[in-house]
Amino acid sequence: MTPDTLGDDLALARQTWRTLEPYHGASYFSPEAASQYAELGVDARAGYFASRSAPLGAAPAELVMATFYNFSPQLVRRAIPAAWEAATPQQFAAARLAAVDAMLRRILGTDVSSPALARAAELARTAAEVTLGHSHGRPLFAAHASLPWPTEPHLVLWHAQTLLREFRGDGHLAALLSAGLSGLESLVTHAATGDMDAAVLRDSRGWTPEQWEEAVRGLRKRGWLTDGPDLALTEDGARRRAEIEHTTDRLSALPYTTLGPAACAELRSLARPFSLALAKELVPWAVDRLSQESD
Repeated sequence: MTPDTLGDDLALARQTWRTLEPYHGASYFSPEAASQYAELGVDARAGYFASRSAPLGAAPAELVMATFYNFSPQLVRRAIPAAWEAATPQQFAAARLAAVDAMLRRILGTDVSSPALARAAELARTAAEVTLGHSHGRPLFAAHASLPWPTEPHLVLWHAQTLLREFRGDGHLAALLSAGLSGLESLVTHAATGDMDAAVLRDSRGWTPEQWEEAVRGLRKRGWLTDGPDLALTEDGARRRAEIEHTTDRLSALPYTTLGPAACAELRSLARPFSLALAKELVPWAVDRLSQESD
């Protein structure tokens, strides 16, 4: 493999993941999810932790912290293990899928039964099934891979993207660990790239301003961040952050390179309208990127 072909493979992995990400990620912000979790007796945040970790079983807070990586321990402990007293992991997993079904039917309407969605589901499942023999070192992915496949195409597409997302996510954690970044430090360096607002990343993961500033000071001492009032990466910090993303792409490329460039382009073309419809309602920060994409 030449550097050029490797670069093409990594771009293929990143582009295909990005196009389909809202199809999965919208489920975290849907009113249907909050409603399902409320029926089990927990709020939306606790429902998020419990439903996403449910394939691990009644996991202790420490396991959820380890596999989710960048959430404040205090935030996780407010949800876990109390959620398991409200309902079983199996009930949370079922509630999650029911919420996804309701969300997709509401937003996509008759498109859930369209030939385009069925074909996208077929392609995504083919890619996802490539990962099943490569679960070593990927605990959250492996747990989700143990779940049965849904039968309806719109849910097959969601489950396939869930597997691809968790496969990539576990690889990303390996890259962060290799770079010597804690969960909080990974958020700070992400914010310093300018891709996401620092306050949004901090607050959504439950970190206090004091904890955030302590991490900023530590990263400045280690040469990741520039001095001064603005949150910005040094030249070396930008290089190291780019290496993390490169490693993440490399560790997640297998399903997409196996599927191949033509099929990945077809998948992106088919899935983009569905992702865009979901993004417009539930993940608006992804709309511009999807609107500007091309195959």
